[in-house]
Amino acid sequence: MAQALDKHSVVAVIGSGAMGAGIAQVAAVAGHTVRLYDTRPEAVERAIAGIAKALARLVEKGRMGAAEADLVRERIHAMRTLDDAKDAGLVVEAVVEDLDVKRALFADLEGIVGPECILATNTSSISVTAIGARLQRPERLVGMHFFNPVPLMALVEVIAGVATDKTVADTVYATAAAWGKNPVHATSTPGFIVNRVARPYYAEALRLLLERTADPATIDAVMRDCGGFRMGPFELMDLIGHDVNYSVTQSVFNAYYGDPRFAPSVVQQELVNAGFLGRKTGRGFYRYGDDVAMPQAQVEAQQQGAAQATLGGADPVTAALKARLQDASTETEGVATIFLTDGRSATQRAADDGRPDTILFDLLLDPAKATRIALARADQCSDAAWNAAVGLFQHAGFTVTRLDDVPGMAVMRTVAMLANEALDAVNQGVCSAQAVDVAMQKGVNYPRGPLAWADSIGLHHVLTVLANLGAAYGEDRYRVSPLLRRKLAANPDGARIHA
Repeated sequence: MAQALDKHSVVAVIGSGAMGAGIAQVAAVAGHTVRLYDTRPEAVERAIAGIAKALARLVEKGRMGAAEADLVRERIHAMRTLDDAKDAGLVVEAVVEDLDVKRALFADLEGIVGPECILATNTSSISVTAIGARLQRPERLVGMHFFNPVPLMALVEVIAGVATDKTVADTVYATAAAWGKNPVHATSTPGFIVNRVARPYYAEALRLLLERTADPATIDAVMRDCGGFRMGPFELMDLIGHDVNYSVTQSVFNAYYGDPRFAPSVVQQELVNAGFLGRKTGRGFYRYGDDVAMPQAQVEAQQQGAAQATLGGADPVTAALKARLQDASTETEGVATIFLTDGRSATQRAADDGRPDTILFDLLLDPAKATRIALARADQCSDAAWNAAVGLFQHAGFTVTRLDDVPGMAVMRTVAMLANEALDAVNQGVCSAQAVDVAMQKGVNYPRGPLAWADSIGLHHVLTVLANLGAAYGEDRYRVSPLLRRKLAANPDGARIHA
């Protein structure tokens, strides 16, 4: 097993922007002498001053002693030229996302550093294989992709190009772990793990908005309060910036030769065309400013008492919800019948089952603790049945939000697609099942890894949701991962991704 880089080894960081400065700080805190370079010397000085302020804040909060902070600061030195990296054991590049720029930089570094020095790129989107293709020794180049802000975010994607030596990747993995990070191995494919697997979080929300399922504030609230996500997709896209988010989507879409699963949205394209890029421009899906009130999510009017309704289904999510509703639910014929969405619309399910008063509920991360539940009613459903269902959940302490009747609702279709994409990444050798769950939790703060989440829902239910979405839309976008079908074929009654 490869060992972490020795603490006596020098770490050189090229590029002193937010990512480079963060990497320098983390390496210095871990005990390394760090040399920081930028083509603009004044940028390096600003970065070092910024690191000093960040360390001072840690001291103020009691997370680091003053003496330790002084030692960390003293380990960081400005490089005047790239030649100052000649004795480095590891060089981490964090410059502009441009293939030609990165290739030229590593070509220069290869002529400066020693033969044992590891070269690492912090690229978030460019092929590691392509960056190293013109090096004399491409086997010592590896991806070391940190997430912003580097000192706070735990994930590091360790990305092996076609030529990367396994020992090099293992050494960087061990080094990232020694620096207090959660590293995961990945192969150099478009989007690596996080930027690939996360695409459905944005794509399904944009599709829901296009189909007028609900307004952005309502969908965001459902994803937060029902799904447990820290931020809803629209507020997150506004924070990232639509120019950045749309560009990444286009990059992944083009890299996969137009696979419809990664197709950009005309909704987001229109925002970019208008210059409504999110928080940084004062307007995206939301408006921003001191005097601007954020819109509120839709909430159903209060219904009196605990009306009668039937909660159907035997899946794990429904079973947990039944436990919460045990004092309010009554199994009575002739009133609303409520099911967890299976990827069909409520209207379609009502027609298929011959139950006009069909109502669906969206996936809940934790039915016992959720504060909100999203419901959709079939077009055939009576007002009396709808009011009965709303009252049932309100009596159990839920805020009830209505979504228009679209296949798969919001949380369920998103989680099913996240799990499906994660399964394809595993099936195609990009990473392990454990790695993808760690990556999505530590890299983008998902409340649960998508594959662990699929296990908790039940793999058969996930497949059913995807198959029904595919039937409803007639699009290859919702094709089921071969690995999901394989798992279920091997063990129809108890298939799991994680043992």
